[in-house]
Amino acid sequence: MRESDMDLRRWNVKHVRMTLEGVAGFAPFAREAADVAALRAGLGQAAVANLLERARTDIGAPIPALPAELYLEFQRSGRREGYEDAQRERRNMLYRLTLAEWLEQSGEFVPAVENLLWARLEETNWAWPAHARGLDFPDRPTVDLAAAMTALDLAETDYLLGDKLSPQLRARIRSETNRRTIAPFLKRNDHWWLHTTPAKQVNNWTAVCVAGVVGAACYFETDLDRLAEIIARGLHSLADYLETFDSQGGSSEGPDYWSYGFGNYVVLAHLLKERTGGKIDLLALPMVREIAQFPVRTVLTQGVWASFSDSDSNPNFHPGLLSYLAKNLDLPALTELGMRNDFGVEIFNQFVWPLRQYAWPLPDKAVAFGGTDHDWFADMGWMICRLDPTDPKSLRLAIKGGHNDEMHNQNDVGSLIVVQNGRVVLTDPGRGRYSKAYFGPERYANIMTSSRGHSVPVVNGFEQAEGAERAARVLVHSNGAARDELALEMAAAYPPEAGLNQLQRTIAFDRQAPGGRIALKDSFAFANGGGAFQSVLVTPLAVEIGAGEVRIGGPDGGVKVAFDAGQVEVSTEHHAGVEKQYAPPVDLTRVLFSARGKAGQGEVALDITPI
Repeated sequence: MRESDMDLRRWNVKHVRMTLEGVAGFAPFAREAADVAALRAGLGQAAVANLLERARTDIGAPIPALPAELYLEFQRSGRREGYEDAQRERRNMLYRLTLAEWLEQSGEFVPAVENLLWARLEETNWAWPAHARGLDFPDRPTVDLAAAMTALDLAETDYLLGDKLSPQLRARIRSETNRRTIAPFLKRNDHWWLHTTPAKQVNNWTAVCVAGVVGAACYFETDLDRLAEIIARGLHSLADYLETFDSQGGSSEGPDYWSYGFGNYVVLAHLLKERTGGKIDLLALPMVREIAQFPVRTVLTQGVWASFSDSDSNPNFHPGLLSYLAKNLDLPALTELGMRNDFGVEIFNQFVWPLRQYAWPLPDKAVAFGGTDHDWFADMGWMICRLDPTDPKSLRLAIKGGHNDEMHNQNDVGSLIVVQNGRVVLTDPGRGRYSKAYFGPERYANIMTSSRGHSVPVVNGFEQAEGAERAARVLVHSNGAARDELALEMAAAYPPEAGLNQLQRTIAFDRQAPGGRIALKDSFAFANGGGAFQSVLVTPLAVEIGAGEVRIGGPDGGVKVAFDAGQVEVSTEHHAGVEKQYAPPVDLTRVLFSARGKAGQGEVALDITPI
């Protein structure tokens, strides 16, 4: 347990109750006409005009239907997009209309806002079908990501529009938010995301659910004793969430889920600071400053991030989040990641982000931060190397150790990513399409989550197996002006049937070679006689096999992979149209470098240089 986490656990109900005493009002965002007008002026005419145009279209648009048969589609077929997409469009309409009324202060959008709010209150479930699995009983609602986000959505809508909404509607919002989220959070202990247990580690869910429920309570709860109990429970839960980060602030869920999980942690940090007059400041914990720098430390080149786990190479970090962290933690690089204020709401799942993008716009900077020469996350075993951080086209490498029971786990011990000329050449493909099978017992049959979809060896035909014991051991890590190196012992990542005694992966990033050079060597030894061994590289690009060399990609972004043809033979395996979440399908090619014969021990050495 880290000291910073103990700081959260020390808050008991009595202590929290004392911080709530004497705090004058709660005004996390501008509501007075003059303050809103000043904020609007700072946003610029174009952003506001575009929002108003979209919102006026929403006034006359039909509200997407959410019938029970659509909710049950996940249970029957495993498909979740039908219900989620329709619900998402409801939310986006509500967000646009609410923001338009907040900024315009005209009353024009209030009837449409009320109509959508009533529709949201009448939904049988706030939880997504994939999480509740079936329709809830009224007295036992599922508190999941969507339910918690809805609670805070409604609370912030109610706050921004206030008495413009009818008293009957405002009363119903409070009643339903309490019934569906706050009361179950406070009284039930069956939420798996509440605390880490021997059977289950918490993840981004904890931050999102706690922020949604506790944040809504900050707006709605007038009984200070009850509010203190809610906040204290949330703080203890967040202490477990902070334990999921490594000592350098890294998250095995990857940059995408940093944005989602830690982003919600920051949302609640702001609300609690305002609600307690600055006495509870979640950003003041020393560990939080390290966590806040995760997207800075995992950028491979401008616009490309390490895509380990269920993350993607081009995550969209929320402008308001980056702006708030940069200002409050003095981290200007967060404003230099290439994100821009688009003032749209369609890419967000929560009202908190479009609201905060308007309230905390990101400074417009022409520079784009491309990282430093080297980053190392010791607890996770992630190494990131950049040949020339000032040249976005220069060679970049990311490799991970870790284990195969991580948050949003993929069987990917030893996975690597290579970027050249700003293009992902060797990929960790990120997240597949979220379906019932993707999060069920069949998860590792999916190429995106199995080791088949990663640039890691296949041993005697066996892929890696899942489990915390299926782990890498760091043998060597070094960083220098001329060379970076990481050596991992990976035999434990494979099942006993693979017959391994040893599997050492060594990767060296040579900074002195023209254009940079990556030397990858897999040394293996079998327990009983010889066996079949393949080193594998996975790419979304074209592959051309030549004599002693494989060309992947081309001059606009590609590498040459040299090998000893006397020791290694090469073949390919193509997978077309692999489904992804929130992105078009991808084509993946596995380049198989097979050791000739069935030696008891040997190695496959690959020399990777830019084309």
